[in-house]
Amino acid sequence: MTRRATPKMTLGDLADQLGARLVGDAHRQVNGLATLNAAEPGEVAFLANRAYLKDLPGTHAGAVLLHPQHAESCPVDRLELDNPYLGYAAASRLFDPLASHESAGIHPSAVVDPTATLGARVEVGPQAVVEAGACLGDDVSVGAGSVVGADTIIGDGTRLHANVTVYHGVVIGRRAILHSGCVVGADGFGFAHDGSRWHKIAQLGGVVLGNDVEVGSGSSIDRGALGDTLIGDDVKIDSQVQIAHNVQIGEHSALAGCVGIAGSTRVGRHCMLGGGVGLAGHLTLCDGVQITGMSLVTNSIHEPGVYSSGTGAMRNAQWRKNAVRFKHLDDMAKRLARLEKRHGT
Repeated sequence: MTRRATPKMTLGDLADQLGARLVGDAHRQVNGLATLNAAEPGEVAFLANRAYLKDLPGTHAGAVLLHPQHAESCPVDRLELDNPYLGYAAASRLFDPLASHESAGIHPSAVVDPTATLGARVEVGPQAVVEAGACLGDDVSVGAGSVVGADTIIGDGTRLHANVTVYHGVVIGRRAILHSGCVVGADGFGFAHDGSRWHKIAQLGGVVLGNDVEVGSGSSIDRGALGDTLIGDDVKIDSQVQIAHNVQIGEHSALAGCVGIAGSTRVGRHCMLGGGVGLAGHLTLCDGVQITGMSLVTNSIHEPGVYSSGTGAMRNAQWRKNAVRFKHLDDMAKRLARLEKRHGT
C-alpha cells in the first residue's frame, strides 16, 4: 500500500458527509480528530459522554461534534447531531488514511498460484502467499506475510492485515477486516481416546464469515468437524478470542477480548459477550443476550436479557471467608428446608 497523508476537508464538507447541522465557518479546514482536551484548532473533537462535559468549555478544537442540548456550552464551531457517537464513528472513517489508498498491486516477493483468481485492484503484499484455486474479489488487500489457503473465497473490499492466516476452503464475505495474527480455518479440537492415547479426528468442514465481519488480532476461528463454523454479517470479534469448531454466531453480535466459545454452541443475533466470557459446548443463546465480563455459561439461555456469573473482586481476607462459607451452602440450604418444613412455613 502506498503511504497516504491524513485527509483534509472543510467543516462544510464534513457536515454534509455526516448529515450534521453546522454552526460556524463552513470553510474552516480540519485534518483529524482528537479528544476535547487534546484537540488543536485544525482538529475536530466530539462529546458523546456527559462525563466529559466539563472539558467542553476549555476545548481548543476547531469544531466539536455534539448533541444540540450541549450547544450553549461550546466555545467553538460545532456540528450538531442527535447521536454524536455515531457521528464520531463516521468521521473516524473519513479521516482514516487507510480508508482510501492506491493499490500497490502484487509485490515481487509475493507468491500467487497461477490458478488463483484475482479481481480488480487487488493488493498482495511482501512475502504474502495466495494458494491454488483461491478467489479474491475486487479491492481485496492481503497484507505482508499473510497466507490465503487453497480454494478460499474472499469478497470485495476485504482487508487482511499483515501476518493473517486463512486456511483452505474458507469463505469470507465483503468488506471484512482481519487483523494481524488472527487465524481462520485451523483444525478444531477434535480427538478420540482409546483408553491410553488420543487419535486425531480430521476436521472436514470449513468456516464462513459474513459481510462486514471484523476479527481482532490473535483471534482464532476453527473450521468445522463436518459442517461449517458460521459467523454472521456484521459480527465484531475482539482480540484473543477463541471460537471452536461448528460454532454459529448470529448477525450483529459482538465478542470482547478473551472470549472462549466451545464447540457447536449457537449464539443468536444482537448478542454481546463481555471480556473473558466462557461458553460451554453445545449450548444455545437466543437473540438479544448480554453476558457480562468473566462470566461462565454452562446452560442454554432462552430469554433475552443481561446475565452474569461469578463474584466481584473484594479484599482477599473477605473472599477467603466467603469461599469457606460457599462450601457449606448446600448443607445450609438443606437445614433451612428442614426448619421450614418443621414450622410449616
